[in-house]
Amino acid sequence: MKIFCVGRNYAAHASELGNEIPDEPVIFMKPKSALLQSHTPFYYPEFTNELHYECELVLRVSKNGKYVQEKFAGKYYDAITVGIDFTARDIQNELKAKGLPWERAKAWDNSAVIGKWVPVTDIKNKKDINFGLYKNKELVQQGNTGNMLHSFDRIVSYISNYFSINIGDLIYTGTPAGVGEVVVGDILEGFIEDDKMFELEVK
Repeated sequence: MKIFCVGRNYAAHASELGNEIPDEPVIFMKPKSALLQSHTPFYYPEFTNELHYECELVLRVSKNGKYVQEKFAGKYYDAITVGIDFTARDIQNELKAKGLPWERAKAWDNSAVIGKWVPVTDIKNKKDINFGLYKNKELVQQGNTGNMLHSFDRIVSYISNYFSINIGDLIYTGTPAGVGEVVVGDILEGFIEDDKMFELEVK
């Protein structure tokens, strides 16, 4: 199982971090060990002093493929949820300043959270999905797929040009504006429309 992530897929988020808006999807990966298993506590990692949440819609790959054409890409994922791409922002900023890869800031154990899955067939319009993240009952991130720079199908097709996609792979599709810091004791809740997908306490 592979975890693909898309960076800077919402213009407002790219701007809030001072990044250029990319012409193509920005792809990075997390290892399988990054996935927080269900019913496993999430502990604030010892190596960072600035842990940020990034709420994202996540696709579940349901069909093996390579060089998938965009017009067929919708057949290669069968479910969607909302998750968190946790980021050690202080480490990421240090690495970016040196022109180094992001893995230490993004790919550590338990840095990838997912909620319960919703069948894609239950989604009325993939280009109009509202999702959000609450921190301690306050809405801190709100996104809509209509604001994505690259659609689900474009992302799946693009990734498959470079990597085989396999059943069970996860694709984090990018975070909207509003990313921010968490501390021990914070409660995070992820929603698609009005349905809560997960609840997580930072320990």
